[in-house]
Amino acid sequence: MEKGDYKPSYNGNTVNGDAERYGGEPNNGRDKGGDDPFGDEENADVKYKTMAWWQAGMIMIAETVSLGILSLPSVLAAVGLVPGVILILGLGALATYTGFVIGQFKLCYPHVHNMADAGEVLLGPIGREIFGAAQIIFLIFVMGSHILTFSIMLNTISNHGACTIAFGIVGMVVCLIFTLPRTLHKVSYMSVACTSLSPPPPPGSPHPLTPTRYTAFISIIAAILITMIGVSLSPLTPNPRTSATVQTSLPKAFLAVTNIIFAYSGHVAFFSFISELRSPQTYPKALFLLQSVDTAMYLVAAVVIYHYAGSTVASPALGSTTPLLRKVAYGIAIPTIVTAGVINGHVAAKYIYVRLFRGTDRMSKNTLGSYGAWAGIAVVLWTAAWVVAEAIPVFNDLLGLISALFASWFTYGLSGVFWLYINKGKYAQSPKKIALTVLNSVVFCIGAVIVSLCRPSVSYCPCIAVVVLENVMGFLTDAIFWGSYSVASAFTQQV
Repeated sequence: MEKGDYKPSYNGNTVNGDAERYGGEPNNGRDKGGDDPFGDEENADVKYKTMAWWQAGMIMIAETVSLGILSLPSVLAAVGLVPGVILILGLGALATYTGFVIGQFKLCYPHVHNMADAGEVLLGPIGREIFGAAQIIFLIFVMGSHILTFSIMLNTISNHGACTIAFGIVGMVVCLIFTLPRTLHKVSYMSVACTSLSPPPPPGSPHPLTPTRYTAFISIIAAILITMIGVSLSPLTPNPRTSATVQTSLPKAFLAVTNIIFAYSGHVAFFSFISELRSPQTYPKALFLLQSVDTAMYLVAAVVIYHYAGSTVASPALGSTTPLLRKVAYGIAIPTIVTAGVINGHVAAKYIYVRLFRGTDRMSKNTLGSYGAWAGIAVVLWTAAWVVAEAIPVFNDLLGLISALFASWFTYGLSGVFWLYINKGKYAQSPKKIALTVLNSVVFCIGAVIVSLCRPSVSYCPCIAVVVLENVMGFLTDAIFWGSYSVASAFTQQV
């Protein structure tokens, strides 16, 4: 196949040249996995590629702007106002670029549906298993953090009216129920209100839009606004102290930084979101919608709440208000707590489901066997997430652990490797390419540095389970590091 003949098919539409148009290199036959993972859906009972870009954007916002924003005011308390603002803006800008690179990689390799598929492209079968295991463990930990937050929410609203373990089980069951739909199009209904202002459904769409529903996006905005207004009118700490800079130890500062990384850690699911778009070429619109909204919200919420709550700000931040407003804020945040967990649970279940049934009619058939398999996978995943939530009952510790071990790679480090891979042999082709080569090498190094610091810093946390689990899973991050390092080194030597 000659260069320029690459014509991947998405839902019957030819996108010749898209890889080059977005900065990547056509794969010239390197994509051995065929086209997208869902195949021809013309006569399928279950159609996956049904999302518009704005629906994908709302899902990405609901997934990303959820628990991460609740820890950011405590980040400013740990490192100071000025360093905290710089970190939020800087890491947000970098996350925008790395998310764009994921879109480039997807256009070059249409069959990539998840990080495991990307790992297979980079490192072969071994890479598939390592990246797949890392993705599943990361998503289970994120799901566990939502169960943990659900337990904190019910404890707050009910004044500790029942055992925390019981509240965790309730959260697990609620999230499990909403994970049962097999398409992200249906899950998107929980992410955005579908009103009369919404565009009409596409011709032949099996999922027509319906009237207004609960929205995770609106609920988190409302909960944060209530918290900001509450702490400004009735601060728990009289004369709160805020500082432009704070003298702190490396472990405490690093834990704070990992909470910012967690706030931008939606990249692990981006391949799955792109795979279910009607037109994958519109993915940059969804990405820029996400990044403009989340960066603005993170900055405003973190600065305002920290200014009025001071150095004693709680994490999650909803705990910094008076008891009554705390209950109201948590009650309004329920859709976000549930929906964001459901999205991550859906992506985790979809990875296993596609891995098991890719290329078979179970992917597109609406039968008892296919639905039972999906439900069984969801039950196993949410049960594992509940175990994680009970094993690590400290919110900041859990976020810090999963961010240091996995989010740094999925959000930053691996995107640098993706760019180096799809542009190999062209690093010195132009001044722009040279600059991008340097940038992506730096992105890779950022992921490597964060992983190298994670063990002494995360082990600082007082929860014994954090230390145990960190050591057990360390081999995965080591494998990702050395595998990615070997790929990056091989390509950079061609400059």
